[in-house]
Amino acid sequence: MGFQKFMFLVFVLLMIWIDSSRGYKFSVGGKDGWVLNPSESYNHWAERNRFQVNDTLFFKLKNGNDSVLVVTREKYNRCNGKKPIKTLTEGKSEYIFGRSGPHYFISSSEDHCKKGQKLVIVVLAVRPKKPSPSPASPPSASPTPSASIPAPSSKAPSPSPSDADVPSNSPNKSFVVGFTAFRTNWLLSFVVGVGVFMFCFG
Repeated sequence: MGFQKFMFLVFVLLMIWIDSSRGYKFSVGGKDGWVLNPSESYNHWAERNRFQVNDTLFFKLKNGNDSVLVVTREKYNRCNGKKPIKTLTEGKSEYIFGRSGPHYFISSSEDHCKKGQKLVIVVLAVRPKKPSPSPASPPSASPTPSASIPAPSSKAPSPSPSDADVPSNSPNKSFVVGFTAFRTNWLLSFVVGVGVFMFCFG
């Protein structure tokens, strides 16, 4: 029984690590896939979800009929598919978010793009840990009489970089933390439940 408990603990830790490193997989368009007239507009669907670095977009394409182009904001606005950042053509294509910020997707058909087959996704920024305050430097032994004391600045302090890199339409910090905890805890709860069942009835 001791060996079974040990193996179960290893399994739980492995599953948590896989979940945190891989992220979530989102199926664009749901059952409709990447089509001209989905049941729900792609950008409305994107607004209902929260995306983080290492999450994956899954595009279900009809081979030979259409493809997905990853483009810049300017090309997204103009439905310009020339020289895209990346092209997704396979029937089951995936795109992994490697950075935070906006990502732009359009149909390879200019006509389809102008009719709404396009998508913008904003990936939430990862808030870096604040560095610990550095110790104050000791005052100088004897200041020179001629040194003038600078007047305090009347300007308000600029926002910290950790606040500036968060998109303006992202949710507040408590929601992001709660959502992230939910993403990890649902898998942990399931695995623990299976483990308890195996422990009691195995």
